[in-house]
Amino acid sequence: MFRIPAITKNLLIINVLMFAATWVFGRQGIDLNSVFGLHFFLARDFQIYQLFTYMFMHAGFTHLFFNMFALWMFGCVVENVWGPKKFLFYYMVCGVGAGLIQLITQFGEFYMLASDQIPGFGFGDIMAVAHNSSAILNLWTTVGASGAIYGVLLAFGMLFPEERLFIFPLPLPIKAKWFVCIYIVVELLSALGTSNSSVAHFAHLGGMLFGWLLIRYWRNNPGGGSFGRSKGQQFFDNLKSNWERRSHRKSDNAGGYDRTRNESDWDYNARKKAEQDEIDRILDKVRRSGYDSLSEEEKRKLFDGGK
Repeated sequence: MFRIPAITKNLLIINVLMFAATWVFGRQGIDLNSVFGLHFFLARDFQIYQLFTYMFMHAGFTHLFFNMFALWMFGCVVENVWGPKKFLFYYMVCGVGAGLIQLITQFGEFYMLASDQIPGFGFGDIMAVAHNSSAILNLWTTVGASGAIYGVLLAFGMLFPEERLFIFPLPLPIKAKWFVCIYIVVELLSALGTSNSSVAHFAHLGGMLFGWLLIRYWRNNPGGGSFGRSKGQQFFDNLKSNWERRSHRKSDNAGGYDRTRNESDWDYNARKKAEQDEIDRILDKVRRSGYDSLSEEEKRKLFDGGK
C-alpha cells in the first residue's frame, strides 16, 4: 500500500470506507446506495451530485473487489505516467461520462416501454407518465466505479498498446490493445443482447468513450500536455529535451580535428550515442515508475548527463 501512488491509494480507501459505511448504516435501516447512487433523472430522488457520488458506492463485496483490483492493477501505472492531478481529472471525467450515458440509456428504455404500453403515447406525455411512475423509476439506481475503471483500462491500453498481459484463463499473454478491444466488443454485445440486466453495460462503454475523447483531445493539443504533471516529471522531460538538443547540435569544431580527445571519431560518436541511449532509458523508467525506482548508479548517470 505504501508504494501505491496517492490518488489511486485514496480512491481505494474511499471506496472501501463507503462500502463499510453502507453496511453499517444498512443495519440501521438507512440505504446509502439510495442516497448517493445515481437515480434516473426523471425519478423523484434524483440529485445532480449523484453523478459524482455514485462511482464510490457498490452493490456487494464482489462488485467492490473486482473494481478495486482493476483500479490497483491499472491505476497505479497510469497515475505514475500522468501524475496525480491529471489522473484524478481523467478518472472523474470517465465516471461522470459513464453516468451521463447511463441516464441517456435509461431515458431511451423508459420511452420505449411507455410507447409499447400506452396507446397514443407521445414525447409531450413523458413528464406526466414519469410522475405517475415515480415509484418504479426510483428503483432505477446505478452504483459502482466500473465506468471510471473501464476508462482507466482504456488509458492503459492506449499508453502501452504492446504490453503483454496474462489474463486468466487464457494460456498465453495478450497485448493490452487487444485486451481492451475484446472488452469493448464483449460489453457492446452484452448491452445489445440483454434486457433488464443489473449490469450497466452502456455505462462501461460510456466511461471508455469519454476517456477516449479526453485522451484524443490531449494528444491533439500538446500545449496542454503538462497539465497535472508533477514538477519532477516536468524537470525530467525538460532534461531529456535539453540532452537531445545538445546531442544533435553540431560541434564548434565540426569538420576539424578535436585534439582534446585521443579516440577516433567513430569511437567518440559510438560512445556518445550509447550515453544518450542510456539516459533515454533512465528517463523513460522515471516516467513509468517514478524517480524512487532508480538505482544509485542510474541516479548518478542521470545527473552527470544533465550537467
